[in-house]
Amino acid sequence: MTTELLGYLRPNGSWGFRDHVLVVPLHSALCDVAEESALAVDPDIVSLRHDWDNPAGHGDAERAHRVLHGFATNANVGAVLVLGLGPDTHSLAAALTANSTEHAVVRLDEAGGFARMRAMAEEELRRLHAAHVTPERQPAPWSALCLGLECGGSDAFSGITANPALGVASDLLVEGGGTSILAETTELLGAEHLLAQRAVTAEIGQQIIDMVRRFERDVARHGVDLIGSQPAPGNIVGGLSTIEEKSLGAARKGGTGPISGVLDFAEPPSTTGLFIMDTPGQDIEQMSGMVAAGANIVGFTTGRGTPTGSPIAPCLKISTNSDVAQRLPDLIDINAGTIIDGSATLEEVGAQILEAVIAAASGRLTKSELRRNREFAISRVRPMGV
Repeated sequence: MTTELLGYLRPNGSWGFRDHVLVVPLHSALCDVAEESALAVDPDIVSLRHDWDNPAGHGDAERAHRVLHGFATNANVGAVLVLGLGPDTHSLAAALTANSTEHAVVRLDEAGGFARMRAMAEEELRRLHAAHVTPERQPAPWSALCLGLECGGSDAFSGITANPALGVASDLLVEGGGTSILAETTELLGAEHLLAQRAVTAEIGQQIIDMVRRFERDVARHGVDLIGSQPAPGNIVGGLSTIEEKSLGAARKGGTGPISGVLDFAEPPSTTGLFIMDTPGQDIEQMSGMVAAGANIVGFTTGRGTPTGSPIAPCLKISTNSDVAQRLPDLIDINAGTIIDGSATLEEVGAQILEAVIAAASGRLTKSELRRNREFAISRVRPMGV
């Protein structure tokens, strides 16, 4: 197995595996300006699109800002253009300065209108893009890798092929000094006690239990009881029967090793190891949360074919069955259906996934990158004004 990892050493000591120029609009009204200015300069420049309109006093403001700041300061980003309405740009600009990230700021109040703002954004972006020099790749330690673990469009094979194989890769990575993030609180329901038993301390184990219980209480307030309920319609078609069955398979993405901590949405891990992040089950939102927390690559298992990617992190798609891999060759990077076919063992596919993670991190483009799947979303959990 290839074990040499090549990355970009950033001025602040972190490691990136892509070198994106990123445009970050801090308000939904500025997303068109961000996209239009990026396309005018270079189609490879990435611009974020979201629906966060930054209402005064909204309880999700900190959550939204954490996501936007996390993307801007992710080590896969080499330069950033920040677009804001006015003083809302101050905190992100300060964070980029502290992170030693090249950046520029354009404000609507200083531009005096959208047309002038776009012209200013394009001018700053051309300057930033021309001045930015991609560093040379150099050997990086495995501790530089932060792997997001995700599944979408699960089927009856997910829990016995792709998910446990990704868990093998995660275990190998963590044993080698890297970090993995297991997310999707909605898909840990019924498996939380098994995860809690793997926590490195009793306190962390209780945090895992509390995280799932809190989710159950939030859902119950809407008059819904998820215990024993059906999963999503696509999961049912794929052969899954209950939330618990899906959760037992989804949890296997986290392997079998010790769990080092529990993270809030988009909260960066404080050390290396395996962490659980409290996220919704929606694919785009949970991936955005992991990447905002510092994940610089994602392993994404799918039984029905889910095209979701990330704006700044390479995303490896791993099929749970050979049928999906054969039908969607431009989507699937690795076929874990070989475990069912009998042509490979779970351990062999796990090693194959880790090798693909290292190759992708070192520069090989994933199928989602080639297709330019750059989905992004900010999840909300509170009503207006709360």
